[in-house]
Amino acid sequence: MKIFGTDGIRGKANIFPLVGDLAYRLGKALVYALDSQKNKKKKIIIGKDTRISGYMLESAITSGIVSMGADAYLVGPMPTPAIAFLVKSMRADAGVVISASHNPFDDNGIKIFSHEGIKISVELEELIESYTLSNALDNIKFLGANIGKVFRIRDTLGRYIVFAKNVFPYNLELDGLRLVIDCANGATYKVAPMIFEELGAEVIVINNEPNGININEKCGSTYPNNIIEKTTLFRADVGIAFDGDGDRVVMVDETGKLIDGDAILSILAIDLKNKGKLKNNTVVGTIMSNFGLEHTLKQNGINLERVDVGDKYIIQRMLEKNYNLGGEPSGHIVLSDFNTTGDGIITALAVLSIIVEKNVKLSSLLTNFTKVPEKTKNVHVSKKVNLEEIDDIQKAIEHVKNSLNGEGRLIVRYSGTEPVVRVTIESKDINIINEGIELISKTIEKHLS
Repeated sequence: MKIFGTDGIRGKANIFPLVGDLAYRLGKALVYALDSQKNKKKKIIIGKDTRISGYMLESAITSGIVSMGADAYLVGPMPTPAIAFLVKSMRADAGVVISASHNPFDDNGIKIFSHEGIKISVELEELIESYTLSNALDNIKFLGANIGKVFRIRDTLGRYIVFAKNVFPYNLELDGLRLVIDCANGATYKVAPMIFEELGAEVIVINNEPNGININEKCGSTYPNNIIEKTTLFRADVGIAFDGDGDRVVMVDETGKLIDGDAILSILAIDLKNKGKLKNNTVVGTIMSNFGLEHTLKQNGINLERVDVGDKYIIQRMLEKNYNLGGEPSGHIVLSDFNTTGDGIITALAVLSIIVEKNVKLSSLLTNFTKVPEKTKNVHVSKKVNLEEIDDIQKAIEHVKNSLNGEGRLIVRYSGTEPVVRVTIESKDINIINEGIELISKTIEKHLS
């Protein structure tokens, strides 16, 4: 049995594996798996987003950690990238984030960062998983003064604000810019407005009143119509929308046009290259990156390397080949010169710094970027089986590939975090896109829904 997926553990809260008992066992397993230095008391930071189920999982995993003699440092609701930063800043042994990112409120998840602030390796996940699901640790007990302690850290918000502001060039300010910020009723609801206001922007904040059940509810980066509407309504220079845990961002220009992750990568890559700061003249994308990004980068002498979907694969390639920019169309952008994981706030600041430095509108930074038309449909399934084993689905896929005639792209893949098959088609012919999506989706639904 596997409990770790492409981005930690993910599922419905209070249904296996996101239950208190397993979270307790996971806390124990994490400490034991990290215990290479037997005499050193472990320090583990625990953060979360604003989901109501976060309290349950936080308490359970904390209990497991301290029962194994380690100390737990609770920081409360904070963006996922803030935990990655704090793990390094506070010299912790690991960081735990309780969040289901962009998923609905009744989902939750657990992801783990190493002492370097990067997501733990598959090998370490498998080791933790084996301890969690077995009885190997049942008889290991820490007693008396050897039990760990729990600390609630009060100044983490300020630490991350200082870190984020230091990323923004000292000679620049956001004075004169009107920003609309959509916090998705999630982990950025406090920290994001403070950062942009302290840098001088006029900030209009929406969806910054979390109640435990409204995170990502028709708001944030996964519901961009909201930020598009408000950016236009308030005549803002830029709209910025985060997801529930703040590791993704999409933006809106002054004309009301959505700027997704591919467009953001294009802006950042060209600017870094012009300044001689884009390492090895390469950007890391995924198989989902639009061909329009690849074309734009190529025109500017920049290579695009594609990896599997998931930020951990992007970061892995960046570390392997010494690249400093990567990301996904969803707005999960990694600027490794500043942070070790996707960071929505840092990404937004990087784009804003270009606008201020050049004294231009956001729309002007995308005059040479054109996306190839694409459409993605999420097909909900009741089970995940090998799609190659279902003849009807393979015939539908082959039919669509033939209709594309080598002038488009078809991607059919399971989500790593949700019970859906994502069907994506890129083509200059809208009819081929619509007909292909309909054919494959209905075939999948017939067999798997």
